[in-house]
Formats: sequence, structure tokens, C-alpha cells
Amino acid sequence: MAAAWQEVVRDAAAVREAAAVAVDAALLAGVLMRTGEQPNASDVVNYAPFTLLPSAVPRALFEQAYAVQQDFNLLVDAVSQNKEFLEQTLASTIKVDDFTARLFRIYMQVLEEGLAQGWELFWSSERAVGKEQSTQTVVLGINRSDYMFDCGLDGTAALRQIEINTIAASFGGLTSRTADVHRLVLKVLGKSEEASQLLPNNPAKGLALGIAKAWELYGSQRAVVMFLVEEVQRNIFDQRCVENELWNRNIRVVRKRFQDVFEQGSLDASRRLYMDGQEVAVVYYREGYMPQIYNEQNWEARLLLERSRAVKCPDIATQLAGTKKVQQELSRPGTLEKLLPGHPEAIARIRATFAGLYSLDEGEEGDRIAATAIADPDRFVLKPQREGGGNNLYGEELREVLEKIKDSPERTSYILMDKIKPQPALNYLLRAHSPLQASKCISELGIFGVYVRQGQELVLNQAPGHLLRTKAIEHADGGVAAGVAVLDTPYLV
Repeated sequence: MAAAWQEVVRDAAAVREAAAVAVDAALLAGVLMRTGEQPNASDVVNYAPFTLLPSAVPRALFEQAYAVQQDFNLLVDAVSQNKEFLEQTLASTIKVDDFTARLFRIYMQVLEEGLAQGWELFWSSERAVGKEQSTQTVVLGINRSDYMFDCGLDGTAALRQIEINTIAASFGGLTSRTADVHRLVLKVLGKSEEASQLLPNNPAKGLALGIAKAWELYGSQRAVVMFLVEEVQRNIFDQRCVENELWNRNIRVVRKRFQDVFEQGSLDASRRLYMDGQEVAVVYYREGYMPQIYNEQNWEARLLLERSRAVKCPDIATQLAGTKKVQQELSRPGTLEKLLPGHPEAIARIRATFAGLYSLDEGEEGDRIAATAIADPDRFVLKPQREGGGNNLYGEELREVLEKIKDSPERTSYILMDKIKPQPALNYLLRAHSPLQASKCISELGIFGVYVRQGQELVLNQAPGHLLRTKAIEHADGGVAAGVAVLDTPYLV
């Protein structure tokens, strides 16, 4: 808890009043989620969980995270274009991880066929010109780089990257509305000066800017942006924030599931993507990162989308660039220099955020680190090639899994990372139907990144906003959508 309001929160009556105001303010501001009982209907909704008070974040580390985001955008884009690097890095993983292997097969198939955007039949108004004309591929990347603040033995904090999410990075919409709620709470608690210091934050607008730029470069005013969405859509309001920004630009948005793509999607002779007769310029994935959602029909739908000349956000190469194995490989000495030649300052900024990352590939190096982690599991986090929160293993569970797989090729589907140890702080986590009580909490800062490349020219490279999520210390893993963390606002100190 920021020292600025430690005194205030000792007043239980003031806290109860502020919490009541906060909940109503969240509902008014649209910080909303559908309920677990009715996840696909908006007849009954509730506020998304959030902290009563903004959490203290060291200003220097916050600024460091923003300063490196454009470098991470460049790095993700470079990895996605480097077939040799992806092949070598994922070679061991795809032998034992079926999900990554299936994504990789689609990646290779699309590469062998030739990226669909690279060629198109060029039509004049009178006749089809009987030749193919080369066009410049448009790439749209939306990612979020997540960090925690590692507290050293001397009490100083360091910025350490947890992961970079290259597909379906969420909460850019709801976090755009959360700071206004916290401003009001601080005013109610008599902290107007502190309220004025909360930073403006609107990642939804920046995400929409990237999508709009890709739509524009696609070159068809009639074409739509397609949000590829989940079967269960509790977090629809977060997505609607970005949708509405696109509608404000007169860009038509449709929402479709993988099943809809399988049933209604088609490609014409030029591999233009059509859904129900509507041409699709941009496919924005808010689904597709967890293996359990893929049946054979959904895999066919994913292949159809990848083979199309629509701009994919992300394309499958960029999704692979966000795997944990790639994250671990990027930390090896010399790797960044090969991927970003001529960018020594960017490399230094990126490397300064890395936590210790270790390969579990077969061989002496993997044997040694597996044995170290089994002997001292509290030093590490065991991470599979999965997104969506709630997948990492800690402590005794980490030890048990590693003991079981230490002599098996299966261990190569995981990486190990040093466990980050942030300094806990008190806060109140506001959840519907939950008691109001103080909890010891830790926070995770995410910086959104947006880039658009046309051919080899980067036409947009921005860090349009941030996301702060906070959870009670008894929860080792999991985000807001997983029901563990809550939305927060940084108060810079």
C-alpha cells in the first residue's frame, strides 16, 4: 500500500464508504464482466474485480518498462521472420508438445505455399489481367510484455520480465477505464492531490489504431475486421472497448468463432478471406492460444485463416515467437545480437529485463538444471508452452513433476525460470459477493505493444498503454480472467 494513504485506510468506516463508491464507479465506467452463470449473455453483468486503492510502483521501473517496449516489438517481429531460428529453437519442443507441433506444421505449410499476401490476382475494371502481381505483406503485432518487481537482499527492486504475450493479450479495454475509478476513490478518501497524479492510460485506443492501420494498408474499404472470439465470452466488454474505437473510425467489425470460420469461411482464387460473403481485411485473435479449444474442425479453420491474405493478428509465426521456449532461447548469450544486428542499445535494454531462464533440453545442461531445481524447488518456476494463466508449477508440485519427467524427453516441453520475489503490500481486492478485507498483495505490470510492418518497412511501433494486475500472495499463478488477479492502477513513487 502506498505510504500516501496508509493513515486513511485505518479508518474502517472510510474504507467501507470508499468501497461502495468504488463499485458503483466501476459499474458506471464500464469496468464490467459477464457472470459465470450467464457467460454468453449481458442481461446480468457485474463489475470486473479490482483493487480498492492504486498500488505503488517504482517510477524508474515503470519508465524502464515503457522505454524497452518498442525494442520488444522489434524483437518479436524479427523472431517471427526468422525461419531458421524458430526451427532450431522449437526442434526439441515439437517432438513432445503436440500443440506447439501442430502450430508449427501450419507455419511450415503456409511458408511452403508462399505467404498469401505476397501475391494477388490484379483485376482491372474490364478484365482479369492474366498475371500475378507481387504485393507487400502487411504484418500486425499486438503484444503485452509482463513484469514483476524483484526485491533484492538490499531492498532495491529490479524489473524482471515474466513473459511476453503475442496472442490475445487482454484487458487493454477495461484497464483504460480503471484509473478513473481509482481517481474517484482517492478523492473520496481526501487524497485529491494524489488522485491528480494517476497517469492517463488508454491502451484500447492504441490497439485499435494498430488494427485500423493494418485495415487501411489491406486496401479495401468494404472489408471488415473480424474478432476471432471464444465460445464462452465473459470478458466481452474488454473486447467491446477496442471494437467501439474501430466503429468510431467507420471500420466495420464482426465477431466470429472458429466454428463459424469452419462453417462460413472461404477463400477466393486470390486467397481473399470471406465470411458469409463479407471480405475480411484483419483477423484479430482473442482465442486460439489453448490446446483444449482445438478440435479437428477448429484446426482446419485455423489453417484456412493462415492461408488467407487477410492480416492476421497474430500470424502463426508471431504466436510461435511468444512461446516459453523462444523466451528462454532469447536469453542465451549472443542470440539477441544475431536477431537484432546493429541495435546494441535496444539489446542492452532488453537484456536488462531478463530473469534467469534455463533449458531443460536433453543433455548435460538440462540434467544439471533439473537436478538443481529438484534439490531447491523454491528458487524456480517450471513453465510449459502454454498461455492463459494458471499453468506454471511451483515448490513441491514443481519437484514432483520434475522427478517424474527428469529422465524423459517430455521435460523438453518445459523451461525453468528463476522465481521472482516481489515485496508484498496491503490492499483490498474488490470482488462481487466477497467480504471486504485487507490482503497482502503483489503486482504484475504489463506494457502493451503495437506494431505494423508493410514489406520490410515498420510503419507503426508504439507502446500505447499499460495494465497493472494485483493478487493476494497465497495465489502463485493466474490472471484476472482466471479469477485470481484483479485490475489495478499504478501510483508512481
